[in-house]
Amino acid sequence: MNTKKTHQTLLLTLLIINVVITAFHYTDNFINFSQYPDPEWITPESIYQSWFILTSIGMIGYILYLKNVLWFAYICLSIYSLTGILSPGHYFFQTTEIFSLKMHIFIWLDFIAATLILSFIIWSGLFLKEWKQAINE
Repeated sequence: MNTKKTHQTLLLTLLIINVVITAFHYTDNFINFSQYPDPEWITPESIYQSWFILTSIGMIGYILYLKNVLWFAYICLSIYSLTGILSPGHYFFQTTEIFSLKMHIFIWLDFIAATLILSFIIWSGLFLKEWKQAINE
């Protein structure tokens, strides 16, 4: 298997993991909206709408990565990863005691999965410099 295909498979795997985890987290947030302390401007509808929009941005990032449009792919994937990286933001609105174990698990799994995507972007862009290879093709 060639290196490029391996990287594409790794990114796809990370995205699938991320989509599944965020789907569970956002669904729980939507269904149990009153139990999650969020700012007043967040509504149940904005939860699933933002999941759909941000997941779409992540998928666009993956497609751009496949097409070697790497800088735009990195931007889209970074935006997508921020959704999970910001999940611990729930803790800014209440003390951790009000969260159930399930909520803590969703928040931290979301954070870890998103961190893996951001790590992939850093690895691809800064260490492997795949964008340089894409320019030369």
